[in-house]
Amino acid sequence: MDFHRFYETWYEQLHHQIHHLTKFPRPPTTDDDHHQLTQVVNKTMSHFSEFYRVKSLAANQDVLSIFSARWSTTLERSLHWIAGWRPTTAFHLIYTESSILFESRILDILHGIRTGDLGDLSPAQFTRVSELQCETVQQENAITDQLSEWQQDEASELIGGSCGDLDKKIGRLVQIVEKADELRLRTLKTVVELLTPQQAVEFLIAAAQLHFGIHRWGLNHDRERAGK
Repeated sequence: MDFHRFYETWYEQLHHQIHHLTKFPRPPTTDDDHHQLTQVVNKTMSHFSEFYRVKSLAANQDVLSIFSARWSTTLERSLHWIAGWRPTTAFHLIYTESSILFESRILDILHGIRTGDLGDLSPAQFTRVSELQCETVQQENAITDQLSEWQQDEASELIGGSCGDLDKKIGRLVQIVEKADELRLRTLKTVVELLTPQQAVEFLIAAAQLHFGIHRWGLNHDRERAGK
């Protein structure tokens, strides 16, 4: 199975998993509820891990096809950072969701009623989110610098009429993509770990809905453009 076909199957399965997440009662009221929420979060994270495992295999076979990402819309590709989503997007999503939920439940919070959702993040959680965001920005910048260096090296050689060892050059590019994907998955895992099961479910639902929404807008745009 090529990566395009894998992605279509994986994307459809993600839809089913997120639909399943939305059906769980929140906030959880029993130990069994907490256990089930933890299980579905772990299952969803395993689904993301499988995506990056297969993507790594595909990149080693043909990394340039990973950059072209024909399974994505033109809108999605315009938003890509090194063949995928930018890891720091996760933190912007947490802040946005937290602000929206906080404002909608502000009366409950002012009366001391704990909602337990993303609008009810503790000071320690906010501190950790901020620390992780700074760390992730630094790692993003380091990987971006590596890609820039690769591009500059290849451009210089091409201008000079030299191709050099193409396999070695492509191998360097594969390593850069894998580092970017490792950061994406590590960011997801770290964010989910610092949240409660309820908050993790809400974060994963929000992240998936953002993904689905951008994909849907991109499909509509591409169809309109093709019809002109």
